[in-house]
Amino acid sequence: MIRDDVNHGRRRLFIGLTAATGAVGAVGAAVPFVGSWMPSAKARAAGAPVTVDISKLAPGQKMTVEWRGKPVWIVRRTPEILETLKTDALESHLRDPMSEQITQQPTYAQNEVRAIKDEYLILVGICTHLGCSPLFKPEVDTAEFGDNWFGGFYCPCHGSKFDLAGRVFQGVPAPLNLEVPPHYYVSDSVVTIGEDGTSAEGAA
Repeated sequence: MIRDDVNHGRRRLFIGLTAATGAVGAVGAAVPFVGSWMPSAKARAAGAPVTVDISKLAPGQKMTVEWRGKPVWIVRRTPEILETLKTDALESHLRDPMSEQITQQPTYAQNEVRAIKDEYLILVGICTHLGCSPLFKPEVDTAEFGDNWFGGFYCPCHGSKFDLAGRVFQGVPAPLNLEVPPHYYVSDSVVTIGEDGTSAEGAA
């Protein structure tokens, strides 16, 4: 009687282990199939485009996404900021106000606002001096940055300053404006970063 109970227990254990092994195999087979629907790490590193919903970004705010392993900033500028960007009082302090020295950047960065849509600024958040990541300083703080400061980006590592179009100031270590990555608008509230295209309103 005891031997029958032992044999019965062994059979139950064997059946349970077989079922568990089959379940693990099924999960293992499913993972590669599901994963194939997502960009691989190699594709992301190579610069696969990133699509971003900006519908909840309020005026004056900044959000950060990742593209090619780099931070990309999206800033929604206010009408007051846009007006300031076009003033002589600011432009006279900038090294390259019309982005004439840019290389490997889209042509829609060659204007005062450096954007397809004036309201939205899209920049790679890496200083053009030594690759640090500047701080977002949108406030007009003349006490810290001087009378020509109307808000922008400040790199505390070596003191480089950029305005709210990513244009570099004169007399700072950074030699170039912040990079504008290729991008286009899928709709009024969705932007794709990483490739050029035609926005919903046209690349004006």
